[in-house]
Amino acid sequence: MTRSSSRFPRPARCAPAAGLLLPPLVCLVLVPLRTRLSDTHVALVLVVAVVAVAVLGSRRAAALAALSAAAWFDFFFAPPYERFTISGPGDAATAVLLLAVGLAVSRLAVRTRRLAVVAVTDADHLARIHETARLARSAVSPHVVVDHVRDQLVSLLHLRGCRFEYGTLVGHPPRLEQDGTVMLGRRPWDADTLGPPDQEVELRVFHNGHFHGRFMMLPTPGAVPSRQARLVAITLAEQAGSAIAGTPTVPTP
Repeated sequence: MTRSSSRFPRPARCAPAAGLLLPPLVCLVLVPLRTRLSDTHVALVLVVAVVAVAVLGSRRAAALAALSAAAWFDFFFAPPYERFTISGPGDAATAVLLLAVGLAVSRLAVRTRRLAVVAVTDADHLARIHETARLARSAVSPHVVVDHVRDQLVSLLHLRGCRFEYGTLVGHPPRLEQDGTVMLGRRPWDADTLGPPDQEVELRVFHNGHFHGRFMMLPTPGAVPSRQARLVAITLAEQAGSAIAGTPTVPTP
């Protein structure tokens, strides 16, 4: 997942602009009805606009929408009209409540959207694990499982490439540990912020304490796989180890 494009889809990148522009557009639509609508009705419509922005974007975009809604309510619906001043205490209270409710509702909407993304992501991870487990039970050759896991790792961790090495350990490349930590020599690497190092990272494959080989993963510059994704990768590697351990011999590279 790259920092520039994948983390924030196009609608989310447009959300700050929508947060600034949607409330005044809604107000312009409602202005002809100003004499027939109460302040409460206008405020409720503007809250809906704020929620729409929050569902599309980030908390920052939702906060901009709430501020914009309060300001344009003042401009269009609080006397004196078309000036950013409020003369009556009732209109001032409505503007303040609109801002407060807009901020609160926007936070709830953003949180709900994020929980939905997490649920979808978790379902995708779970599907990968179940699919690999079924293949490990039914495959006639461990090569099939190893190749499948290699392809899954490329997709899951957004790798440029990945290969599997049977046999003993050679060299001291960066290593993905069982807890999802990336080690560079003896020091932990901040993979949650920086992503993996820009060199091959090994993922060792064990089964019942026995080493069977390792996946050598080549990261994509700028990609920052989550710790959850890294933990799923470790689970997939364990399933490859189980498939390899089910054969009496270990093939050569």
